[in-house]
Amino acid sequence: MKVLVTGAAGFIGFHLVEALIKKGEDVIGIDNINSYYDVGLKYARLAESGIVPNSGDTQIAFSKDTLNYINSSKHKNYRFLRLDIIDLIPLEKLFVAEEFECVINLAAQAGVRHSIENPRAYIQSNVVGFLNILECSRLVKLSHLIYASSSSVYGDNSKIPFSENEKADMPVSLYAATKKSNELMAHAYSHIYGIRTTGLRFFTVYGPWGRPDMAPMLFADAITRGIPINVFNDGHMQRDFTYVDDTVEGILQLTFNSVPKSSLNANIYNIGNSKPIDLMDFIQGLEKEIGKKATKNFMPMQDGDVKVTFADTTKLNKVTGYKPKTDLKKGLSKFVGWYKSFYYG
Repeated sequence: MKVLVTGAAGFIGFHLVEALIKKGEDVIGIDNINSYYDVGLKYARLAESGIVPNSGDTQIAFSKDTLNYINSSKHKNYRFLRLDIIDLIPLEKLFVAEEFECVINLAAQAGVRHSIENPRAYIQSNVVGFLNILECSRLVKLSHLIYASSSSVYGDNSKIPFSENEKADMPVSLYAATKKSNELMAHAYSHIYGIRTTGLRFFTVYGPWGRPDMAPMLFADAITRGIPINVFNDGHMQRDFTYVDDTVEGILQLTFNSVPKSSLNANIYNIGNSKPIDLMDFIQGLEKEIGKKATKNFMPMQDGDVKVTFADTTKLNKVTGYKPKTDLKKGLSKFVGWYKSFYYG
């Protein structure tokens, strides 16, 4: 199968590309490699998959007038393009040239808190960019579009666990609002054009090669360096921490298994661990793996944040048999091992 992965230099995108390569699929990855967080980490992920700038260059050039593929030096079935999904013309060229059987859109401007400070970036990437993905899918009559939504669409929902059957129309951040808009846009395109779309509501993904703006990396870095960590809502929070391999496995199952289609050809699934962890227990687990105690700076709740996330994965389990395999201790051990070797080795 020929698969396009957008956001291929991102955290989940990198792991998904690696998994698809190992399955022997023909993979093309794209990413704009923006500077929202350390581009060095993004280039390191790409290099891990054999994607490096051309000789003498320090960066990968954007593909605009021509599609500048970089072939992986490690995998013959992987190519990469630096391309932004808000650039419609080169994106259309790519869709027409490659005739993808499946597109997995993970490209987005991430970060709940940053959306409060820089809202226009979220509308451009998450709304305009996603519209471009939908339009290109319509243009080539794509068989299956899979796209990243987020557990943030549930807002501060008091009914737990969070089920796809419940309403999710009261977001508490602009980031969440853009992700909910993706689900509505995909639903409309499925209804009008018959495109099969599958939305994925991810729950607090962590693991090696994770994003440095997320709590696991922020905490690990601060604990290791002896810097106080900010613990919001005085630590009274729970998160459905999901190890990245389990998240990727859920995506793969929805990509390759025979999943029943809805009457409108559009579906949404939670992908989570279904075992919320107290934030203080997560911090304690990090302390044990790192071998140092954290200095905690207790803070009030932040705007746009929620107290609890808890995935009901019954729907996903019913159609694919999905069951997370990585418990917190094992996941933290792998994460901290990578952190120490990459950042603090």
